[in-house]
Amino acid sequence: MNNLFGSNLKYDLKASLVVFLVALPLCLGIAVASGAPPMSGLIAGIVGGIVIGSLSGSNVSVSGPAAGLTVIVLDSINSMGSLPLFLGTLVVAGLIQVGLGIAKAGVIGYYFPHSVIKGMLTAIGLILILKQIPHALGYDVDLMGDQAFLQADDHNTFSEIYYAFKYSSFGAIPIVLIALGILIAFEKPKLKHHKIFGAVPGALWAVISGIVINSLYGIWKPEWQLGGEHLVSIPVLGNLGEIGDLLTFPDFSMIGESTFWVVALTIAIIGSLETLLSIDAADKLDPLKRISPPSKELFAQGVGNTVSGLIGGLPITAVIVRSSANIASGARTKMSAIFHGVLLMILVLSIPNILNMIPLSCLAAVLFVVGYKLAKPAIFVNIYRNGWDQFIPFIVTVVAILFTDLLVGIGIGMVFGLFFVMKTNFVRAVTLTEMNGNYLLKLQKDVSFLNKALLMKQLEKIPAGSKVIINAQKAQFIDHDIQEVLNDFIASCSDKKISITIEGFNYKLHEKV
Repeated sequence: MNNLFGSNLKYDLKASLVVFLVALPLCLGIAVASGAPPMSGLIAGIVGGIVIGSLSGSNVSVSGPAAGLTVIVLDSINSMGSLPLFLGTLVVAGLIQVGLGIAKAGVIGYYFPHSVIKGMLTAIGLILILKQIPHALGYDVDLMGDQAFLQADDHNTFSEIYYAFKYSSFGAIPIVLIALGILIAFEKPKLKHHKIFGAVPGALWAVISGIVINSLYGIWKPEWQLGGEHLVSIPVLGNLGEIGDLLTFPDFSMIGESTFWVVALTIAIIGSLETLLSIDAADKLDPLKRISPPSKELFAQGVGNTVSGLIGGLPITAVIVRSSANIASGARTKMSAIFHGVLLMILVLSIPNILNMIPLSCLAAVLFVVGYKLAKPAIFVNIYRNGWDQFIPFIVTVVAILFTDLLVGIGIGMVFGLFFVMKTNFVRAVTLTEMNGNYLLKLQKDVSFLNKALLMKQLEKIPAGSKVIINAQKAQFIDHDIQEVLNDFIASCSDKKISITIEGFNYKLHEKV
């Protein structure tokens, strides 16, 4: 505990400020895109930070409302007929996740190929960059939390960029450029570790600059001043007594209907998969390479979703955008995630008028930097150097996520990833090496009937008069079809003057020398 509040405190506090600035517009945008009140997104962000952050076993992941569930939530609210009825399904979905955590179902997370996870991270980085270009240019028709390729207005990610250049707001451009300049400057150690300036993260300086510049527009260049949809928009309370009016409570009156359980199971399963993917990805980004317990994470997410549903919040998952911002900002422990939830709760209630002065264009600059760190050109080069069996699933995952959505893209990437895993294991199951006319045939791992053609091809390479060792010390299982191929080969060896030595078999081959 001393370690949490000792040497790590300054790092976690600075990181939590950055995550707060990233989470604020995403929580609002995802809520509106989901057909829910903006406060539902903020509630989910607060619960994700404080409740899940406290229970999670992850040191660096951050939870909140997930863009990947936006369409599902929108359709579910419509199919259930009201937000309170949907919240009832969310409470049950959370309890299902608690059960999955207790049942240790999180081990599923260990079976995602590395190349697919890297592809997911890179794709999200590219999506962040592409999606922020319109906001950087002051074209704020779409919400900041929307990560889908196709939009409700039949536009897509690339057509939105075209319209952004066509209908840009001139006042946004200086704001985003200055904010980017500040963020890049704060990447330099001299400024990042400065006693005065370094005490506050660069993202906060960037946001302050955006507020100041937009305020100065009102004095010197009123036609450039940004307002309305170009600014953060948080509900403003007249007094603290109105907090209860912002909460929505669940309705369980449809719990006996099949629709209720279909929605609850859908949210529980898809939310759990997105969580497992995100914490695996966050662990790969963690500079200390700590491993998060996946089943404990499912339990924490289940508790969080239950609480969120009880007070009017959206479904919550571990989310890679906030997690990567957290890691890139130097977070050391899960206190950063908890602090960001506390900041959301306190600042949204206490200073909404100030937060509503933040231009979306300066927040776009913050997300540009987060996106670049996830999708650096060096990442493509490094994966390419690892070979085609890594690069192809990686690039397929990147492209699939860019042109569909997170879960569909991951599914496509998994198909390619598993194909190359199976192909690699298939080839390595049977190996033949030669030295000075002596041959070593090794059967490794499990050798099934699928390897029959490969084995026969390798045996055909052995010329007459050779000496052959057939070694099966590493083979835990050898299919009957493989045994028959070996027996036929051994039976033919006397005619070819081939000498056979057999090692490591748990049964008797028809050895003939």
